[in-house]
Amino acid sequence: MSDSSGRTEQDRMSHEEKVSRIVKQLQARISTAPLSLKKKAVSHVVPKPKDKKYSDERLDISDFDEILRIDTERQICIAEPGVTFAKVVEKTIRFGLVPVIVPELKTITLGGAVAGCSIESMSYKHGGFHDSCLEYEVVTAKGEVLICTPDNENQLLFQMVHGTFGTLGIITRIMFRLLPSKPFVKVTYEKYGSLEEYKKAIWAHYTKQDVDFMDGILHSPELYVLSTGNFVQNAPYTHSYDWMRIYYLSTVRRSEDYLKTPDYFFRYNKGVTNVHPKSLIGRLLFGRLINSNSTLRFARVFRKLIPTAMIPITVDTFIPFSKIGEFMEWHQKEIGHFPLWCVPYKIIHQYEWLADEFSRKIQDELFLDIAIYGLRRKNAEYYYRSIEEKLMELGAIKTLISTNMYSEEEFWRIWNKANYDMVKQKTDPDNIFRGLYEKTCRSSRGFGR
Repeated sequence: MSDSSGRTEQDRMSHEEKVSRIVKQLQARISTAPLSLKKKAVSHVVPKPKDKKYSDERLDISDFDEILRIDTERQICIAEPGVTFAKVVEKTIRFGLVPVIVPELKTITLGGAVAGCSIESMSYKHGGFHDSCLEYEVVTAKGEVLICTPDNENQLLFQMVHGTFGTLGIITRIMFRLLPSKPFVKVTYEKYGSLEEYKKAIWAHYTKQDVDFMDGILHSPELYVLSTGNFVQNAPYTHSYDWMRIYYLSTVRRSEDYLKTPDYFFRYNKGVTNVHPKSLIGRLLFGRLINSNSTLRFARVFRKLIPTAMIPITVDTFIPFSKIGEFMEWHQKEIGHFPLWCVPYKIIHQYEWLADEFSRKIQDELFLDIAIYGLRRKNAEYYYRSIEEKLMELGAIKTLISTNMYSEEEFWRIWNKANYDMVKQKTDPDNIFRGLYEKTCRSSRGFGR
């Protein structure tokens, strides 16, 4: 029997053999030049044609893509970092279980979700995917294998690998929690005409914890849709959004919907608010073929030919709930882009990767991820910088998947340099994985090492 990659049972290496292979390669490596990882799945970081990583030496971890164990009694899954969420959901749902957090795109991997801070519509209850993780196996740049949990001797590394984009080591195994599911999800679309009404609705569901899922689309300053969902055992009908239908548009047209649970998780797989093609003929001919994965692969292969101006501005902003009114007033005046995706996100842990002074200023336990996708402007860097400046003013933050314009001083006012340097010295003293500021703010734009 062979798997989708053509490997037979005899061809497959055990997890321990895979780890041993990369340990030996790292231990034998003499060069301290930057090293990037070769993976099977496409990167979901916003394409950056000038990124220095494209010329790096590569360490092949593309075979770290197996589910190692599903423990139905303890409701946990143990898997390698290259496993996609689509594969995890396919396997776990057979046991009536699903991951606590399932990001919106089928080909986001477990490792990518940890390194890039993935959240979704259960985040208003459970935080991000990292918050559901129980243990990481991490291989350092020197080839040391470390087991990391929230309460062992490597607890700081456990917390710091979250959101640090592979700059502290290679995650080779992840243990994470599952929760009970049902075959279908019923979604109700609540529509509001003002931001204040919208905020009240979000806060009511947040305080009552009365739905399984909550996210929404800000279609315009006059139309705010809150999508609340619940697992259900039966459905009178179901819709999927993998061809002709566009999910975010359906939130305007419908009052409720039923989806098979996997289809609910990946309802945005064709794009969140930036779905292409949009015409009926275009979707009929190409709708099944074009999705986030194919678009990102195309952008990577043809990165040298694609003008930078063609890459849309893409940024996830995490706004304290109490500051959302001020942010949206600024956004309407200075950016003016709609629709926006809104994902409520509960801060359930004081993250060690945030600077102490920044953390002390956080008063809200609920944030809203206001995702700006598909924005096209001639001077993209100006808008990225404008957004950063406003976020810093509000005590807000963004993920580092996008173009980042921070000065080094500004950056380390938000991210915790003391904790980062402490772990970095242990796991990558020669900086072969690059530093976090270096990787996300400089080399990604074509500067520096």
